[in-house]
Amino acid sequence: MSPAEPRAESPPHAERLSRPHVLLIAVLLVAAFVVVLNETVMSVAIPVLQTELGVAPSVGQWLTTAFMLTMAVVIPLTGFLIQRIPTRTLFVLAMSLFTGGTLLAFVSPGFAVLLLARVVQACGTAIMLPLLMTTIMTIVPPARRGAMMGNISIVIAVAPALGPTMSGFVLDHFGWRWIFGLVAPIAVAALVLGARYVVSVSETTSARVDLVSVPLAVLGFGGLVYGLAGVGESAEGGSGVPVWVPFVVGAAAMAGFVARQLRLQRHDRALLDLRVFAAGQFSIAVVAMLLGMATMMGTFIIIPYFAQTVLVLDPLQTGLITLPGGLLMGLAGPLIGRIYDRRGPRVLVVPGAILVSAAVWMLTAVSTSTGIGYLLVANTLLCLGLAATFTPLMTSGLGAVDEHLYAHGSAVVGTFQQVAGAAGTALFVTVMTVVAAGSSAPETSPEAVTEGVRAVFLVGGLVSFVLIAACLFVRKPKDAVLHA
Repeated sequence: MSPAEPRAESPPHAERLSRPHVLLIAVLLVAAFVVVLNETVMSVAIPVLQTELGVAPSVGQWLTTAFMLTMAVVIPLTGFLIQRIPTRTLFVLAMSLFTGGTLLAFVSPGFAVLLLARVVQACGTAIMLPLLMTTIMTIVPPARRGAMMGNISIVIAVAPALGPTMSGFVLDHFGWRWIFGLVAPIAVAALVLGARYVVSVSETTSARVDLVSVPLAVLGFGGLVYGLAGVGESAEGGSGVPVWVPFVVGAAAMAGFVARQLRLQRHDRALLDLRVFAAGQFSIAVVAMLLGMATMMGTFIIIPYFAQTVLVLDPLQTGLITLPGGLLMGLAGPLIGRIYDRRGPRVLVVPGAILVSAAVWMLTAVSTSTGIGYLLVANTLLCLGLAATFTPLMTSGLGAVDEHLYAHGSAVVGTFQQVAGAAGTALFVTVMTVVAAGSSAPETSPEAVTEGVRAVFLVGGLVSFVLIAACLFVRKPKDAVLHA
C-alpha cells in the first residue's frame, strides 16, 4: 500500500467502529446517494430531451441504454479494481468520473456530447456501489451488518424515489440542463470530502489484470444487456440491429469469460471470482435479488409511462407517484436492518416478497379511469415489500462468502442487478407493446395501452410467485450471531 494512502487500523470485526471508519461510511453513503439519484432523474426527462434535442425516440433512449451498457461492462471489473487499488484512490477516481460526466452533461451543446457525458457518469457510478458494499462487509462486524445495510437501503430507496420528482420539478421550472446542474455541486462536495476523509480498509494486491478476460467481459455482459434493451426497442419498432446478434455474441463471450475465470481463480487471478457461488446462501440471495430487481425496474418504467400516456399526468405529478413509497422504503431501512440482526432474514424476506406480489397484482386492475391514489398505494406497497426483501438478501448473501471474496461478491451482485434490470425492462416493455398492438383498439390509444399494461403486471405477478418461493430458502450466515 502506498504511504500516501491513510488506513484505519482498528480490527475489522471490532464491535464498535472507529471514528475514521464512521466517517468513511458516511462519505460513501453520501456519494452513493448522489450517483443513485442520477440513475433515475432521466426517467421522466427522456421525452423532453427528445423534443428539445430533436432526436427520434429510438435515439433518445440511448441516454438510458448507454448508461446501462456501461454499468454492465464496468461493474464486473470492480472486484479486481477494489483488490488492486487503495480505497481512497478508487473513490477519488469514481467520483471524479461521475463529477466530470455531470459537468459535461450540464454544458453539453447537443445529443452526442450528452450521450458521452452519460457514459462517463456511468463509469463512476459502476465503481461506487460495489465499493460501498465491499467496504461495509469488510469493516462492520457480522452482528451489526443488518443495521448498516439498512442505512444503505436509505440510499438505494430514497434516491431513486426523489429522482423522478426532482426531475419533474426541474423540467417544469428550469429546463433539462439543471437536472445535472443541481447534482454537480453535491458531487463536487462529496469528492472533496472523500479526498479528505476516505481511508483504505484492506490490503491491496499486485496482481495484473488478465487482458483476455476484459474483452470477454465487455462483449459478454455488454452483449446480453444490449440484447435485452434491443428486445424492448424492437417491440417499439426502434431497434437498428437484429435482436439475435447481440445475444449470440454475448452468450459466446460469456461462455469464454466463465471458462477463463474458472481457470484463473485457481491462482487467485480471476477478474471476477466465481467461487462466490460455492456459498449456497449467496446463490439463493442472488436469484431472489434478480427476480426482485427485474420486477422493480419493469414496474418503475411502466407506471410512469401509464401515468403520462393514459392518465395524461405531467412530469411532476408522475414523479410524485414514486415519492411516498421511496421515502417509506428509506425510513423502514434501519428498522429492517435491526430486525435482521435480531431475528434473521426469513421473517423479513417472505412477508416482503408477499407484499411485492400483492402490489403487482393490484396493478393488473388498472383502467383508463384509474386514479393517481391507486397507483400511489400500489407503488408504496411495492417499495415497502422491496425494502423488507433487498436489505436482508444483500446482507445474508454477501455474509455467506469468504471474506477475501467480498469484493467479487459485491461485483457479482451489482452486475446481476444491471442484467436483471435490463431483463425486467425488456420483458415488460415487450409484453405491453405486443398486447397493445394486438388490441381491437388503435395501438397508441389509452384503451390499447391499458390492455398492455394489465398484461405486463399479470406477467409480473407470476414472476413474484417465484420470488416468494426463492425467499423461503433464505437463511442467515453462520457467523452472524443472532441477538436475543
